[in-house]
Amino acid sequence: MPSKFTITLFLLIAFSGFAFAQTDENKEDNGKLTPTEELVVETAAVDKKPIDPLAPARAAFYSAVLPGLGQAYNKKYWKIPIVYAGLGIGMYFYIDNHNEYKRYRDAYKRRLAGFQDDEFYNVVTDDGLREAQKTLRRNKEISLLVTLGIYALNIIDANVDAHLLQYNVDDNLSLRPHYKLNEFDNTGDLGLTLNFKF
Repeated sequence: MPSKFTITLFLLIAFSGFAFAQTDENKEDNGKLTPTEELVVETAAVDKKPIDPLAPARAAFYSAVLPGLGQAYNKKYWKIPIVYAGLGIGMYFYIDNHNEYKRYRDAYKRRLAGFQDDEFYNVVTDDGLREAQKTLRRNKEISLLVTLGIYALNIIDANVDAHLLQYNVDDNLSLRPHYKLNEFDNTGDLGLTLNFKF
């Protein structure tokens, strides 16, 4: 014996289809549309934007030429400061590590030449200068790779965003739950129905 919850759930799902059902009461027998329906059809035809297949490539190209320009093309202006902040931080660390690397390298070269007047003379040993150069060179390369990665993400973001702006979300595409009673074993089947109208 099914429980009250199962019966209630079955009735709720069975009658939920009426909420999505299309009524044909306003249509005449000869298949012509009423003036209200003609207005709705004309409005739907006017509101649809044509799909531009080159828009994603154009947005990616703009971002490759000038970072942030693809985001402006997609009208996502709030992303432009994020792009430039990421690129700026990456370049800042690259330049800072490069300048520090040059300081330690110049001090090491002076010690090899026999001078003992560099800024690290009593603080850092020769081995310490070599290790600092290795560390700063590695940090400089990592900063460059991060900056290039942010530049590539800028291009990918513009391309994907241009694709998503053309995503179809009109009423001709719908996804609805449905419930069907299986007649062979008297069990219920839940599912989703995908409708696409041309």
